[in-house]
Amino acid sequence: MMNLLHWRLLVAVADAGNISRAAEEIGMTQSGASQAIAQLEASLGFPVFTRERRYIGITALGEQVVEHARNMLSQLNVIRELADRGRNVTRGRIRLASFPSVTSTLLPGLLRDVKRLHPGIDVVVLEGSDEEVEAWLAADTVELGVVMNPVPGRAEVVLGQDAWVAVLPASHRLAQHAKADGITLKALADQPFVLATGGCVVNGKSLMEKAGLQLSDIRVTVRDWISACKLVGEEMGVALVPESALPETLRNLCVVPVTPAIHREFGLVCSPSGTSSDATQALLNALRKRR
Repeated sequence: MMNLLHWRLLVAVADAGNISRAAEEIGMTQSGASQAIAQLEASLGFPVFTRERRYIGITALGEQVVEHARNMLSQLNVIRELADRGRNVTRGRIRLASFPSVTSTLLPGLLRDVKRLHPGIDVVVLEGSDEEVEAWLAADTVELGVVMNPVPGRAEVVLGQDAWVAVLPASHRLAQHAKADGITLKALADQPFVLATGGCVVNGKSLMEKAGLQLSDIRVTVRDWISACKLVGEEMGVALVPESALPETLRNLCVVPVTPAIHREFGLVCSPSGTSSDATQALLNALRKRR
């Protein structure tokens, strides 16, 4: 007996021209998909597909069946949307761009809460540098993006902030004094420096430049915050990293606050498609209530 899965599989095979790819999309095994297609054709009494060596073709009658199946599934989605509206349920798929330190710290709890409040919303996370996030927002490739230090009024929701901290070798002559009183950027500027970028424009070098300072001795430049901390532990130099990006184990390291304190803020920014997306707006409303 044919059911909804048969019709979804039928359309997926027609679109993919390949049973294994269609099976993966539907969430079936290839053997299960082949068996389901055979059952459907047996029930119809004629072949829908032609089997070539590397490609699945469609018969003339099959073309008509696929067209009607596609229309049926489309109408079923319309009925589901009507039912969702009647029950005040929002469905949709949101592409959210972020950068690594936020993806691993702030997003998991946020996405868990959204899924609990709006089970019909699927959020797909794209990870990149802060520059890539801005480019994806500008190109309307994503509905939402996590932006660092957004200008006032740009972010729909402020997710949080964290402080920049200095990481020194535990044996460093400044370590114990700085641990109690903090350390200034000026005191760090002339030290051998491990420059970590985290794939972001805002990093130790840019923080120094903003303060009118220059790093005089950059020993190594890395993208990963954890790698930078390991190099500091090997006494390659000192580093500036976000507090949220510190490794769990701080062996051979001394972490001290920067004085005066410097923070970075994270906000969710909408693209044009995000502004007009019901699912995106439902997610943002849920986050506003969460705060």
